[in-house]
Formats: sequence, C-alpha cells, structure tokens
Amino acid sequence: MSISAKPFPIWGFFSLLTNGLLMLAVILLIWQQQRLSNGVEETTTPTVSDTQTAEPELGPRHQLNYPQWVEILQKEAKVASEKSPQHLSILAGDSLSLWFPPELLPENRSWLNQAISGETSDGLLKRLNLFDNTEPEVIFVMIGINDLIRGIGDEIILENQQQILGYLRKVHPQAKIFVQSILPHGGAESTWEGKEKLLKIPNNRIQQLNQQLQTIASNQGVKYLDLYSLFVNPEGNLRSELTTDGLHLSPQGYMVWGTALQIYSQQALELQPLPNRKDKVKDKVKI
Repeated sequence: MSISAKPFPIWGFFSLLTNGLLMLAVILLIWQQQRLSNGVEETTTPTVSDTQTAEPELGPRHQLNYPQWVEILQKEAKVASEKSPQHLSILAGDSLSLWFPPELLPENRSWLNQAISGETSDGLLKRLNLFDNTEPEVIFVMIGINDLIRGIGDEIILENQQQILGYLRKVHPQAKIFVQSILPHGGAESTWEGKEKLLKIPNNRIQQLNQQLQTIASNQGVKYLDLYSLFVNPEGNLRSELTTDGLHLSPQGYMVWGTALQIYSQQALELQPLPNRKDKVKDKVKI
C-alpha cells in the first residue's frame, strides 16, 4: 500500500521519533488521554484473568506466598492457552509489572500478567514454562531491581537476562519480545521501607547495567525498551511524581509506562506484521 493512498498513520510518525523526543510524545499522549477521560465513557482493557470464574479465593494477592503465586499464575496461563485470546500480551516480572493498573495498559489487547512481587531474574527464569502453551503476540519483560536489592552481582543478573530472552525466543518464536530497562530508584528521597538497601545501589550502576542489557537484547534479536530515560530526573534519580515511595510507581508513572508500551509495541507490530494462526498451522504441518 503506497503512502499517498492514505494519510500517514500516527504510529508511523512515532516510529521516526528518537528516544529524546519520546518523552514529549508521552506527555502529549497523556494530556490527550486526560482530556478525553473528562468527556468520554471509560473503556476497560480485557485481561485473561477476567475470564477465569472458578479461581479459588486466596485473599488479596499481596498476601500470597511464592508457591501460591506460582499456582495462580499457572492457572491463569492455562486459561490463556485454552481460550487463545486475540492479541495476547504478557507482562513478566516483579511487583512493578504486577501492580500495573489494567485500565492503564494499552487497549485493544488481552493481557496476561505473569509477575510476582519480589521476583528475581533467577526466579523468573525458572517459571517461564508456566506460559509455554500460550500464543502471545507480544511479551514484555522487566526484571532485575530485586536482584540488586539482594546484592546479586551484575554478571549473574545479565546471564539470567540472557537465558530468559533466549528461552522466550525459542518457545515463542512468533512473539515480539521486549526487554525493558531497569528503572532508577528515588535515592535519598525514597520512603520505601528498604531505603538503606536502595541507597547502596548507585543509579549510575543501574544505567550501566541497562547499557549491557541493551547489548544483550541486540545480540538476542529482541527489542530493548528504554524506560530509564523516561523516569530519571536531572539528578539521576526516579522522578518523584512517578513514584509512591522511591521504588514503586504512582498512577502517573504507570501512565507514562503504558504509553511507552503502546508506542513501542504498535511500532514493532506495524514494521513486521506477525503471521496469522492459519499460517502457523501450515508451518507446523510442513515440519
């Protein structure tokens, strides 16, 4: 289809933006969304867990222990594999991904949240098989801050990240995989209960770790999503308006993140459309 046949699409415009201009795009989109929300009926983003009606009552998720978490995520992944929702997108990571408000996730997609509070890169690597049988269109990975808090070395973190991306590429070859940068923390202004642990992690160390992660992503053939640049302030810390305690995110923080997910994923999917399921079946038959 020639460009002259139709108006230049808005996402085609975003694909021309550099990371430096992405923040401006995010701010403009947030402003636009806030204006629309004042006069337009709210639309909800479907989540895979919404379709599960027989889930046992285990109380608020933050009260679950790790085995209970894994059991719940396994059940939700099973629902996703059985129902095969269209445009399935997966969030894999720790509490930052876990508490992503569904209404702030990009619309017109089905979301499967496979995050656990306090998760490490090693823990995520060991449970990636939970959603092996799903057919995601996009997978977003963010992991690493809890490794740093626990004193795990950069080499181990990067090795786990590399294995995570390699596994996902092998098991989900048709999916667009995004590895997201580790976010900065709030520094001395943090109010999180583990503030002393945060202060032992220089934010420039996180920045250097992200640079190495970007190299790994390039070598693995996956997309790298630089969120660090969107969340850092001139002093090199997490922007105060985007966090609740210097570690976790505020609604404004999730709005910025959600807009970035929309921009990057839409851009990637338009640049290289995924084959439909009939094509996948044909490919399996040929093999």
